[in-house]
Amino acid sequence: MSDSQRAELAAFLRARRAQVTPQDVGLPEDMEPGRRRTPGLRREEVAELAGMSLTWYTWLEQGRRIVASPQVIDALARALLLEPGQHRYLRRLAGLADLMEHLPVPAADRAQRLVDSLMPNIASVYDGHFDFVAWNLAYVRIRTDPAELPQERRNLLWWMFTDHRNRAMMRDWEPAARAILSQFRAAAGRRPGDQRLTAVVTALGAASPEFRAWWQEYPVNEFRPATIGLSHPTAGELDLQLYQLRMVEDPDLLLVLQLPATDEARGRIAATLDRASPAQR
Repeated sequence: MSDSQRAELAAFLRARRAQVTPQDVGLPEDMEPGRRRTPGLRREEVAELAGMSLTWYTWLEQGRRIVASPQVIDALARALLLEPGQHRYLRRLAGLADLMEHLPVPAADRAQRLVDSLMPNIASVYDGHFDFVAWNLAYVRIRTDPAELPQERRNLLWWMFTDHRNRAMMRDWEPAARAILSQFRAAAGRRPGDQRLTAVVTALGAASPEFRAWWQEYPVNEFRPATIGLSHPTAGELDLQLYQLRMVEDPDLLLVLQLPATDEARGRIAATLDRASPAQR
């Protein structure tokens, strides 16, 4: 953590402490109203609520060069009644990885409405574990239907490395699989100890020889624009350009678009969608 981060962390804690009243956190009112000189909570009250020593909390507010554990930072977030966005901000100031929480239903619903509105383009949304969150009919007809996967395996990496139909359909499976693996490795590095990421790595290490071997090479790369080729059993030959966009309201959500690279590919996708049953449409 840099000195500027420590200073910002200290300022944020002081500002938030001043905004929270004793009544907000269930503390009794002062016996002598009007004598409280501190707006909001006192340092000792925050320390007690967070279950930490007053000295340690004071050092945090003073921007000293100490390292706060995730447990301490999360306890402070609870004590100061931080909203999710504020909690994530506090963790980033402390040099910690973002929290990975279960996606609220309203956010999942918004993601689904988004990908549906992007029809007839192939669109899907993933969370920070690379688990499928939302996908549209074009994704189902051209790539796969994640709803058919077991819940614990409804994951982009798992599908890429274990789905034989997808592997046979991709003209250059290995470069695409390696690219996704390197992005996953980068994500895992930002969240050491994350149980879901560890579970995916363990399961794939047992299920896929390629994943097991390539994982040991420590590939780390962020997304780079690419075009993938498919030999689709219904649509025929398709070239798709990949785009990735982060959701500002929740940066853990990633929107991935697979756009036809040619007018011919666009027409073939449209014809495939037209052949979908009325129920699917």
